Amino acid sequence: MNIAMIPARMGSQRLKKKNLCKIGGVTLIERAVQKCIKADCFDQIWINSENLEFKEIAISQGIKFHHRPEQLGNNMATSEQYVAEFLENHDCDYLYQVHSIAPLMTVNDIERFVLHSNSKKFDCLLSTEEIQIECIFEDQPINFNFDSKTNSQELKVVSRVSWSITAWRRQTYLDAIKNGKCATYSGNIGFFPISKLAAHVIKTQNDLDFAEALLPITPGC
Repeated sequence: MNIAMIPARMGSQRLKKKNLCKIGGVTLIERAVQKCIKADCFDQIWINSENLEFKEIAISQGIKFHHRPEQLGNNMATSEQYVAEFLENHDCDYLYQVHSIAPLMTVNDIERFVLHSNSKKFDCLLSTEEIQIECIFEDQPINFNFDSKTNSQELKVVSRVSWSITAWRRQTYLDAIKNGKCATYSGNIGFFPISKLAAHVIKTQNDLDFAEALLPITPGC
């Protein structure tokens, strides 16, 4: 069984009540729910939040609501903690975390990601944005060198994890938690490239404004 889980906490810091912000007249959380429904590749769809305001949204959209403990909705809680708590309470084969803060991710993006996950049977599948330009880490080049100038199309691709959508095999994740290991990156890990638009996530007002501006030219999102 495949479950889609949309995390939504109320206490975002950089952009207040981020999940309730609107683009195209629809809140980020409702937009994510509607795309998961249209994708038609999940047995269940859940909103996972510490705040009961999101329960009303889940009911109105005809999906399920998981009320996580209050402490898993504060700024100190990690995604690994709330994912583990969800998986401990809900049986499934795979969990797909679909982030509402990736509003330009399309229904087709979700469908292709799930299809790839089902065909390859990864324990963890991460969505990535492929970047083919000079990249630097701690003042040192990653995919080029300072001895020569290379055309960008000849550079090696650097992949950035976007977290727009992620898949985990439930048993592998919980086994890692039980054994005191990092569950987020456990087992056989795969990477699935998505578009630059699908990889755009909302953290600030500027990010939201950018998504709003691009929405009219991004069909299916």
